[in-house]
Amino acid sequence: MTLFRLDASIRVEGSHSRAIADIVEHQWRVGHPDDTIIRRHVGTEPIPATTWGTAAFAGYTPEDQRTSAQREAIGLAATLADELIAADALLFAVPLYNFGVSQHFKTWVDTVITDPRFSPTGPAVIAGRPAVLVTVQGGNYAAGTPREGWDHATGWMRRILADVWGLDLEVVESAFTLVGENPALDEFKDLAAGLRADAEELAEKHGESLAAPRG
Repeated sequence: MTLFRLDASIRVEGSHSRAIADIVEHQWRVGHPDDTIIRRHVGTEPIPATTWGTAAFAGYTPEDQRTSAQREAIGLAATLADELIAADALLFAVPLYNFGVSQHFKTWVDTVITDPRFSPTGPAVIAGRPAVLVTVQGGNYAAGTPREGWDHATGWMRRILADVWGLDLEVVESAFTLVGENPALDEFKDLAAGLRADAEELAEKHGESLAAPRG
């Protein structure tokens, strides 16, 4: 089997999304010790923001009239699409930034969708494949909290990964990751520890599921 893993955190050291995704990957690796992992680090090695627009317009330009920038953008979109298609299982680690989806993840998605194989108007070429989304929030935006509804990312990511691409998606959410870094959140230390433990336990469970053979 082949696992595709995408990380969207702009941090490496101290990244909560990477740490929880590492748990998922470890559980997958237990079942597939010698298999391949395709890695895409869009947070630290971002796709240029202009790529998706260039690739999109190139799709309406006759091939012999495309600029070198358009050909390069189309080539990158094809590479990103190939990585997804080559995977039997998928893992996405995407933090919440400023109450919305990471610009790096959004640019990656937009660029992938410019590839004809991932056109939203066509069949989902990776439909049914198992996937795990790990997402972390510095605060807590769950039901009943003062900022309920401020997470404008997770719903959109579910829509793309599960509804548009048809992945068999499981989600691991970890809240209050800024506890210990932001003194204003010190009162939530115990709650944050409990939420983190729950997220790590869920990551183990979904990692095992991700590694399980599919009929």
